[in-house]
Amino acid sequence: MENYKKTKIVEKPCPLPFTDLPPDIIEMKVKDGSKIRNLMGYAIGKMELDSVRQILFTGSGKAVSKTITCVEIMKRRLKELHQITKVLFKQIEEIWEPIVPEAGLDALTVKRNIPAICVLLSKDALDPHEPGYQAPAWAASPSSQLLCADGVVLGWINHFTCA
Repeated sequence: MENYKKTKIVEKPCPLPFTDLPPDIIEMKVKDGSKIRNLMGYAIGKMELDSVRQILFTGSGKAVSKTITCVEIMKRRLKELHQITKVLFKQIEEIWEPIVPEAGLDALTVKRNIPAICVLLSKDALDPHEPGYQAPAWAASPSSQLLCADGVVLGWINHFTCA
């Protein structure tokens, strides 16, 4: 590949893995160069409005980890969010042209599958049987409840300070 240079990258359109999304849903397309503070300022501002019930975060390639970071920040700031996560692969085509056209080399097209993630966050309850569903943080697991002998919940265990 030392005789070639990458001239173009074409991303194949990939349909969203969620059905029945409202047409006006806010989609946060996280890119590798996106600034988290800019993304979160806009997303949190929108989700704090009563009229906005759902938000969708998408990212692919190197932006997958940044997408997850944004989702976790959002869930920490707005406690009662339901989540469904879908992982998929997105196809891209790279066009490589010869550095020296007179060398008799042909242009190359390389097709690659890169990882992508789509995370739907909702203020409203989502289908808990959907693969990738996570309940809100306030719906803690039963193992974190402090029970007395007759089964009454006395409080919640703080996992960081309990021995």
